[in-house]
Amino acid sequence: MLQKIYYTAKPWIPRPWRLSLRRRYTAAIRRATTATWPIDPIAARAPKGWLGWPGEKKFALVLTHDVETQEGLDALPSLLDVEAELGLHSSVNLIPQAGYRVSSDLLERLRARGVEIGLHGLKHDGKLYSTRRVFEERRDRINEYLKEWKSAGFRSPLMQNNLGWIAELDVEYDMSTFDTDPFEPQPLGTRTIFPFWVPRKASDGAYVPGNGYVELSYTLPQDSTLYLLLGQQDSGTWIQKLDWIAQSGGMALLNTHPDYVSFGDSDHTRSSYPASRYREFLRHVIDTYGEDVWYAKPNEVASYFRETHVEGKALDKLADQQLIRPLATKRCYSVVHS
Repeated sequence: MLQKIYYTAKPWIPRPWRLSLRRRYTAAIRRATTATWPIDPIAARAPKGWLGWPGEKKFALVLTHDVETQEGLDALPSLLDVEAELGLHSSVNLIPQAGYRVSSDLLERLRARGVEIGLHGLKHDGKLYSTRRVFEERRDRINEYLKEWKSAGFRSPLMQNNLGWIAELDVEYDMSTFDTDPFEPQPLGTRTIFPFWVPRKASDGAYVPGNGYVELSYTLPQDSTLYLLLGQQDSGTWIQKLDWIAQSGGMALLNTHPDYVSFGDSDHTRSSYPASRYREFLRHVIDTYGEDVWYAKPNEVASYFRETHVEGKALDKLADQQLIRPLATKRCYSVVHS
C-alpha cells in the first residue's frame, strides 16, 4: 500500500525529497540483508544441464543502460565513449513516452556505434502491471515500438515484473529481474546468476517447446543504488560481486544510467557519481580476466542460450534440467524460488 501511494505521488515529489526518502529506506534494508546482498550464495548454483559459455569462457559480461530523461540521453554518448575506449559495446534501453524524443536517426546513430536497442517500458511511472487492463493497453503499444525499433529485448521500468504477462510481448529476451536486490519496489529476486527460459502459451493454452523468451537477470548492483542511495565512493562493490560471479562461472550483467553519471571535474554528489567509477570497474574486468571473458550483448546471450539449451528439447526435459522451473501443476511452468 505504501509503495502504491509513493508511486502515485512520485511525479509531484521533488527529486531531492524522493532521494532522501529512499536513502532512509535503503539504509534500513541494507542492515537487514547482509547475508543476501550484494551476494546471495544460492544464486551461484549452476542449473542442472548448464553447458557453459561459448569458447569455454570463464564467465559472461553484459553491459546495459537505461535512459530515463533528456539529461540521460544527452549524457549517453559520453558513457558509450568510456566503453569504446576499452573496445566494449553495450545495449541501451529507451522509453518511447518519457519526455525525450527517440528518432529513427538516433537509433541509426546508436546502432552504428555497435549499440543494441531495447525498450524500457512505455512510460516510467510504475503502472505497467497495476491492472490487467492497463497492461493490455500498453502491451499493444510496446509491441508496436518493438517492431518499429527492430528491438528484441525489454526491461520493465522500476524493475517491476510479471513474467507471465511479459510473455505477451514480442521479445527474444527480458531483463526485468535480478538475482538479489532488496532495494527495489518488487524485491523478490530470481536467486540465479544464469539465464533461464520462460515459456509462452500457444493459442490453445498449451506450452510449446521453443515458444518463449530468455530471462536475463541483472546480477551486479545498479549504479543508482550504490552511489545515489548508499553513497559509496568507489567501485569496490561492483568488483567484489564481479569476482564472485567470475569464480562461479555465471553472467555479470550490469545496468547503469547515464542520467546519474557526471563527466565533469566535480566529485561525487548527492545526485550523481563520477564516470571514473564505471571506467575503473571495466578496467578491472579487462586487466584481471582479459580473454577469459565473453564480452556479449544481451541478444547474443539470449540467442546462445536458446540455441544450446532450449531448441530441440522437450519442455519437461528443460524443467528437469532446471533451465526452467515447474510449478505444482504439471503442464504449467514458471520461475519460482528454490
